[in-house]
Order: sequence, then C-alpha cells, then structure tokens
Amino acid sequence: MNTLIVYAHHEPSSFTSAMKNLATEVLSRQGHNVLLSDLYTQGFNPLAQKWDFITVTGEHFNYMLEQKHAARLDWAFSPDIVAEIQKVKEADLLLIVSPLWWLSVPAILKGWFDRVLAMGVAWDNDKIYENGLLRGKQAMLIAAASHPTDYFQESGHHRATPIQILHPINHGTLAFCGYSVHEPFVAMNVLAVTDEVRAQILHDLQYRLEHLLDSPQWLIRY
Repeated sequence: MNTLIVYAHHEPSSFTSAMKNLATEVLSRQGHNVLLSDLYTQGFNPLAQKWDFITVTGEHFNYMLEQKHAARLDWAFSPDIVAEIQKVKEADLLLIVSPLWWLSVPAILKGWFDRVLAMGVAWDNDKIYENGLLRGKQAMLIAAASHPTDYFQESGHHRATPIQILHPINHGTLAFCGYSVHEPFVAMNVLAVTDEVRAQILHDLQYRLEHLLDSPQWLIRY
C-alpha cells in the first residue's frame, strides 16, 4: 500500500514530529511504500494565487474554476502543486500529522488543502462525498494538542469533543473529496504530561497504526 504522510510542524524535537516518525517507522515495517510531504522543510507556499496555474482563462479570476481549467489541461498547475497532486494520486492512504492551533490546523496545512485538493482533481461540482474523485482511498488525522482532555468535552472549555472540533477537516475536507476517514488520533496535553505518559501515547498510536487495516475505526466510510 502506498501511504502519503503530510506533516505540518516546524520543530524536529516536537511530539508531533515523534508521531510522524513513529508512523513512518510502523508503516514502513509493515511493507507500506511511505511518501512524505514535510511542509515546513519543503517551504510549501500556502497562498492560493494566480501563479499557481500555467495558464488562466482570462475571465474573472475564480480560484476553484481555474483549478478545474488546469485539471482539464493535463494538470497545468505550478510544479509544486503538481508534485503534491502526484503523491495524493499515488497514495492509497493519507495520514495528516499536525498540531492543533486555534482548534484547527496550521495555515500551511490549510493552504495544502486549498492548493492540492483541487477542483477537478479531488472533487468537482457533482463529485463530492461518496462520489468524490478520491473515493477508494483512506485518510486519517493524527494531531497533538496542548490542552488537557477535560477541555475537549461538550461541558469543557472548548465546548466540543475532538470529533466535533475536527469535523471541518474530517468531513468537510477529506470525506468531501471521497476519502473514507478513520477516527482521528488526538494526543492531549502533550506539553505538560510526563515522559511516561508521552511514551504511552506513542504506544497507543503504534497499536492504532499496526491495526489500521485489519481493525479499522471508521468515522466515515464510502
């Protein structure tokens, strides 16, 4: 199985990095062909702009319609976008490894969604959700949060569970494109817990990844 890990953290010693490294190790050991998009190391540009396209229609600039136009012209996108689209197309499994900032993902990852999961490539007007252009592929979000578990409850400070907080990504982005989506793995309170607790979190993640295919925990399945 081909797996693409999209990683969005700038610090190699972070817990998010440790989860990315573990995912790479576990899946490689299981025989996966693992591709990596390390967005900060790559200097990935998150800004959606006119020069993302080799040619434009010349009409009122609508980024999504220009994406569709570029897709029709055999991927007439800028080289950085083409490289990422090729990885997405090759991958049977997409793993997104990211911190949670402002109860969402960093801007660099949001920009990857905007520029790479393009109209005409990942979805189209009548090709969304169960009919999305990436149907048949799987996706999972692995995230690190600095707040404790009791914040992530409907009665907690955030007034929402991790599933509710991540709905725009799991449902509105990944499932929207046709991915079958595994329940996310969210590590809580990672800056304050002991090394022993961090080790247990990594052990739990290892177990999830080792059994991702034989005992999947589906959030959305097409």
